[in-house]
Amino acid sequence: MKRNLNDLIAFVTVAREGSFTRAAAQLGVTQPALSQTITALENRMDIRLLTRTTRNVSPTVAGERLLQAIGTRFDEIEAELDMLTEMRDKPAGTVRITCGPHVLKTILLPKLSALLREYPDIKLEFDANHGFRNIVADRFDAGVRLGDTIDKDMIAMPITPQLRMAAVASPEYLRSHAVPLTPQDLLQHNCMNMRMATSGGLYIWEFDNETGPVNVRVNGQLTFNTSAHMVDAALAGLGIAFLPEEEFAPHIEEGRLIRFLEPYCLPFPGYFLYYPSRKQHSPAFSLVMEALKMGS
Repeated sequence: MKRNLNDLIAFVTVAREGSFTRAAAQLGVTQPALSQTITALENRMDIRLLTRTTRNVSPTVAGERLLQAIGTRFDEIEAELDMLTEMRDKPAGTVRITCGPHVLKTILLPKLSALLREYPDIKLEFDANHGFRNIVADRFDAGVRLGDTIDKDMIAMPITPQLRMAAVASPEYLRSHAVPLTPQDLLQHNCMNMRMATSGGLYIWEFDNETGPVNVRVNGQLTFNTSAHMVDAALAGLGIAFLPEEEFAPHIEEGRLIRFLEPYCLPFPGYFLYYPSRKQHSPAFSLVMEALKMGS
């Protein structure tokens, strides 16, 4: 029986996206047309490949086997086609990067702006969030995270110097509260918690000095899942905030926030660009790496 490769591509896209709507948008077809394509494929093979519910779509056992068998082959074909851009005068294609919102604003966009102007055929897609995405399963080219949070099976390239954490509060807050002299003093203060996107738990404030690490589980009236809002709350005098010092830098310099506990905030690895081990990179991704390299 002659196979229709378009039907198989449609199946792989739906199975990976887990949604006919998202897959249809990616393929540039209507959702009803895509559904008919999958149904026709299942009828020709005389086996159900996808389980459909009102909320999601997932492969059956047979569908999972087919996805594992052909999905990587289509990826290899796509990668080889991408490599043909090396034969063009100007690099082209889309580079997908997942990162935190603050990193996107303060590091990636400033460093990559010149690249976009020089190479108009290069496109960048950013996924800005505080969670940890599986860049292989979600088909990102790379991610940007703190160096000590990256899986060991990834290749990681530093793009910033070392960082330090900073505990800060506004002058208004400190007029009615004593300045903390040790991490344990924070237990007597209104501290802002950060809800971790991955585990769902609250971040335990981590300090360190020559005598070793000191962890403090703080309490307070406010809990956030984004750093920008925590900075705003600190500026408003609503409590003590604890984030990488670069997020507070202009406010500390101009006196809107007061920093303390500096001896307990030792340097740690900064931000890294990380990506899976690959023998060949697209020209577009190679240029992104070069633009983000420290010293560039």
